[in-house]
Amino acid sequence: MPIRRPSVVVPVVLVAAALAVAACTVDDDAAPSPSASSGSPSPSPTPLAARLTVPEAPVTVLPAATPESAALDVVRALVEHAPVVLVADAADAAAQEAAVGQSARLGAPVLLTGPGAPPDALAAELDRLGTRWVVVAGAASPPDVDGATVVALVDAADLPRTAPPEPLDGTVLLTGVTAPLAVAAADAALAGVAVVDVPGGDPRATSGAVRALAERRPAHVLALGEAFGPPERLATRVATAATGVELPGGGQLVFPAVPGLPGKRYVALYGTPGTAALGVLGEQDVPATIARAQAHADGYRALTGDTVVPTVEIIATIASAGAGPDGNYSQERSVEELRPLVEAAGAAGQTVVLDLQPGRTDFVTQAQLYADLLALPHVGLALDPEWRLAPDQVHLRQIGSVGVDEVNAVAAWLADFTARRALPQKMLVLHQFSLRMIQGRERLDTSRDELAVLIHADGQGTQPAKAGTWQALRAGAPAVHWGWKNFYDEDVPMLDPVQTYAVQPVPDLVTYQ
Repeated sequence: MPIRRPSVVVPVVLVAAALAVAACTVDDDAAPSPSASSGSPSPSPTPLAARLTVPEAPVTVLPAATPESAALDVVRALVEHAPVVLVADAADAAAQEAAVGQSARLGAPVLLTGPGAPPDALAAELDRLGTRWVVVAGAASPPDVDGATVVALVDAADLPRTAPPEPLDGTVLLTGVTAPLAVAAADAALAGVAVVDVPGGDPRATSGAVRALAERRPAHVLALGEAFGPPERLATRVATAATGVELPGGGQLVFPAVPGLPGKRYVALYGTPGTAALGVLGEQDVPATIARAQAHADGYRALTGDTVVPTVEIIATIASAGAGPDGNYSQERSVEELRPLVEAAGAAGQTVVLDLQPGRTDFVTQAQLYADLLALPHVGLALDPEWRLAPDQVHLRQIGSVGVDEVNAVAAWLADFTARRALPQKMLVLHQFSLRMIQGRERLDTSRDELAVLIHADGQGTQPAKAGTWQALRAGAPAVHWGWKNFYDEDVPMLDPVQTYAVQPVPDLVTYQ
C-alpha cells in the first residue's frame, strides 16, 4: 500500500533509519517503511540515488524563465528516476544553500517551490521521477504526491550517505543569460555535467567559454534560457567554440557585446606591401609595419575600456590605369606575395583585412582568389566599390559603384566559407563615401551569424566635410558597425586619437591611410 503524505513532518531520526534500510533494498521501486528496520541486507544493495538519462538531442535550449522552472527543466532533461528529491523555496536563499549542500550526499536533485513553478508542475515531476522521499529544506510547501513521504532536512548529519549517480560524460550545461540558477547548476553537477558560463548567450563571445568548450568537446549541450536562441544556431556556435581557435583580442566574435565585459575596437594601417604611394602600410618592411600598427593602436588604449586590436588592411587587388592581360583594370597580388605580412600579423595578435578593388570583374570572383588566406581565422575581407567599374568605365574618370545584390553574394559566399570551416566570425568591411556607391543599400543582408558587417566612411578633406559625409552615410543605414578613416596627407587637419574618438558614435574601426 503506498505511503501517503503525513499531516506532520516525520522526525529526522526515524527518516534516517528508513533511508538507511531503503539504501540496502534491491527493489528500488518499493516504498520503504519506517518500521522495516529488521531483516537481512540484500547481497546486491541498490542505493537511493538518482538514475540519469542522456539528453535526447545534441543541443537543447531550455526555457528556464525562472529559477524554479530552470531547476525543473534541468531535472527533466537529465534525471530519469529519483527516489529522493530535495525541495526548497525559491525565495529562501538559506534553504536553497542547505538543500544544495546535501544534494551530492543524498544522490538527490533539488527542486524549487514558488510562483515560477506551479504546484501541478512540481507534483507531476515528482510523480515522473518515482519520488518516495521529499526532503524539505526550510519552510517550503511541496505538493501532495501519492506514495511519497515528506520529511524535514533539520539534521544533515543523521541522514545516510548514498552513492552518487553515474556521471553523464560528454554533456555540458550553458548558463549565464537568465535568473540566478544555483539550484539548476547544482542539479547539473549532481549528474556530472560541467557548467559553462556563457555571458550574453553566445559561446563564441568570451575566451572563457571558448576554452571550456574546446576542453570538453561535448556531445550533448543543454542551454538555460531562450536568449541562447534556436538550437540549430546554438549548435553551430558551439561547434565553432569547441575548435578553441580565437581571434585577436580573445573570443571568436569580431565585436562582442556582453554587458559588463569589454568589447573590441580596431585601429588599422591601410595600403599594400612595398608600395608607399597607396598608404602608410607600404612605407616600411613587414616587421616595421607590424610595429607601426601596434603603435597606432597603443594611442587609443587609454581612451576606451574596450580591447583595442591592431589591424592591417591590405590592398590585395589594386585598381589599375590599364586593362592588363585579363582586361579587368585590376592588378591581383598573389597569395604568396601577401602571406608574409598576413602571417606576421597573425603571430603578433593583429587582425588582417584583405581589400578588393576589382575594376571590371566582380567582388565574388576576386574574393575566391584569396581563399587560402581567408581560411586563416584572423583574416577578414573589405570591398571597395569606388573601384568597381561597369564594362565601359575606367578608373579616375568616374567613381565606381556596386549593386547590393553583388555585396550580398559576397556576404553569402564568405559566411558559407566560414561556416564550413567552423571559423571564428569574420569582419566584412564595405568602403563608402557616397550613397550611390552601394546601390540598394537598404537591402544589405546583415543576418549571417558568421559575419560582422561594417561600413567604412572613407571621406577625406576638411573636418566639416568629413562630418557631413559621416552623417549622410549613417542616415537610414542598416544595423551595422562603423569605421572612420584618417588621411595623413588629404585631411585638413587630420584628427588625433582623442579627436577621433570624439566622433559619435565612436568608430569601431579607425584606419590610417
